[in-house]
Amino acid sequence: MDSAAKDKIQPRLLPAVQSYLEGVQTGVWQLTQALEAVQGTREALRQAHHLLQGLSQTSQTLEPMRECVVQHKQLQILTQLLPRLQAVPAAVAHTQTLIDAQRFLEAYVNLRELEQLQEETWTPLGGLELPIFQELGLLAEALGQAVEAAAGAAGRLAREDPTLLVAAIRVAEVETERTILGQAPRDWRQRCLRALQEGLEQLHFASPVLPEPGALSGWLEALQVALPAELATAEALVAPCCPPSYHVVRLWAHTLHSGLRRSLQQLLSGPELGAADTFALLHWALHVYMGKEMMGNLELGPEADVSQLEPLLTSENIEQLEAAFVAQVQVSVAQWLKKALDGEVAEWSREQEPTTDPSGFYHSPMPAIVLQILAENIQVTSLISDSLHRRVHDMAVSELGAFLRSFSDSLIRFSRDHLRGEAVAPHYVPYLLAAFNHQSALRSSVSVLLPDGETSGVLAPVEAALDDVERRICRLVLEVLQAELQPLFAALPSRRWLLSSELLDSVYEQTLHFCKDFWRVRKPAVQLLLTETERTVVLHYLRALMQGRLVCRGADERSQAAERLQHDAAQLKELFLGLGLEESAHCAPVLLALRELLNLHDPTLLGLEVAGLRQQFPDVRYEEGDRGGAAQEDEGWADGGDIPAARIMSLPSWTCAETCPESIVRQHSVRCRPVHRLHLPPAAGHSSAWYRRLRPLCPPASPRVPAPDTHLFV
Repeated sequence: MDSAAKDKIQPRLLPAVQSYLEGVQTGVWQLTQALEAVQGTREALRQAHHLLQGLSQTSQTLEPMRECVVQHKQLQILTQLLPRLQAVPAAVAHTQTLIDAQRFLEAYVNLRELEQLQEETWTPLGGLELPIFQELGLLAEALGQAVEAAAGAAGRLAREDPTLLVAAIRVAEVETERTILGQAPRDWRQRCLRALQEGLEQLHFASPVLPEPGALSGWLEALQVALPAELATAEALVAPCCPPSYHVVRLWAHTLHSGLRRSLQQLLSGPELGAADTFALLHWALHVYMGKEMMGNLELGPEADVSQLEPLLTSENIEQLEAAFVAQVQVSVAQWLKKALDGEVAEWSREQEPTTDPSGFYHSPMPAIVLQILAENIQVTSLISDSLHRRVHDMAVSELGAFLRSFSDSLIRFSRDHLRGEAVAPHYVPYLLAAFNHQSALRSSVSVLLPDGETSGVLAPVEAALDDVERRICRLVLEVLQAELQPLFAALPSRRWLLSSELLDSVYEQTLHFCKDFWRVRKPAVQLLLTETERTVVLHYLRALMQGRLVCRGADERSQAAERLQHDAAQLKELFLGLGLEESAHCAPVLLALRELLNLHDPTLLGLEVAGLRQQFPDVRYEEGDRGGAAQEDEGWADGGDIPAARIMSLPSWTCAETCPESIVRQHSVRCRPVHRLHLPPAAGHSSAWYRRLRPLCPPASPRVPAPDTHLFV
């Protein structure tokens, strides 16, 4: 740089440097001043620290004095309260006396004064509790328990001493919202409400009060009187003694209901109830409890709110009780029916004839007893529920069917013992006839077991059982008749029969004597019995003719045989008409139809006559032979062996001497001898297959009772 430039810069640079140095000098001065101030402050703080240390030592020396001041103040307060504090023990004792005397309002006032005094001393003493106040907690609890006990006896007090009840409720209400020394409120209101509930439950549903087995009905009857009375007391007497917020009537209703429901559940969880107790409980719980006599009483105001009550018994309880009731009743019914049957069976072996009613019909109280037992059980359950009614009805129908089966088995044993001679009954047939009347009585009255609105099909099993018993009785009666007629029918056919009516006269007299007591059987059973008796006589008559052998030596003898059939048919018809059999039920006309076949002179008309026979007697059937026509022609449709006992073949096995071409052309085979068939001449153009086995049947008897042991078909 040249000298000229230096000369220009130097004058301007020197002032700037000088100004900078002056600023530095000023800053150093200021720092010096600040340092001196800090040092002064530090010294002042050191001195203050020394002063504070001195004050602390001075304060510690004053602490005993301060404590003395506090104690002095407390002593001053206690000195002021000393007269009242000295009276605390006496006040506590007096308050306890008031509580024991149930003077609740006075006792509560004293308690409040004592607790107020306790608060007045508690704050100044810094939360210190004086020993004389330690019994206040026990005193308050004693008063609370006394109030609770009074509330628990609200029903009795409302009648005897409502003032005491009102005092207890007032004390509980006032004390509910008050706090003491920062503690939680005592809430004596809830204690009173719980006491009201527990008192009611203890009064009516305490465990020792639960009924013993067999005493449930009396217990329920007592509740039926006590609970409405309790609700009436609550509405008329207790409610005015309590604040509206207590809802006394609703509280009473719900408390009684809950206690009763709990007691019933406890009862059901114990030993199984008997049938009488079960019925009483179901009827009471389902109908009486919510009825007009109890919770549904119109005088009970809406405040009770009974519509919100739960059912006393759950659906499971009801199902359990109904099933147990039906099972127990079924056992009892079975025992009663067995006893009735045993008594009836014992009558069958008596020396006396069966008892008769004023009309002369055989009579026994057994049917009425049986139906009464069943009908009463069915009818009484209609008071409970439809489900129980249906269950008991089904049980009754089942038990009646079992009874009828047992009755039938007893008849079998009675007949077996009589016929074997093990226990001969002096009046065997009359008691069988009396049994007919028993079944008729049951059949005519069994409709009492029919539920309302049900069709008769419900009783179909009973009707079927009655049919079986009647068939059994009819079979047993007819077996005796068959045994008596068998020796007489053994002589058919014979010359004696052909030439004289003596044989059938004997059958007539024997049958008439056998049926002499049939009039003691009531209708319609007597018609059934007569129908089957006539069927039996006619069929055994026909069977004897079919299984016998008679040689007719000419047309005259065939005509004579035909006339004998006509005479016998008329005699049998007269016999049974005289006994009271309706003419439409007679089987004898089949004999007249066979008579027409015997009077047939032109064998070519046999088919036409058979067709007419089938039309006249629709239950006459025919069958084709099982084998081919050639074999039938060779053997003449001969059956092997005798005719089955219950089958009637086409024509009598009478040899038509000198009129049957087959008897001349060839001899009958050995197999054909027992039952000879009428053969037409080959010139007639009919093969043996043209002839059918005819099964003439009598007009059918009552379709519900086919003739036992005398069926025409096998």
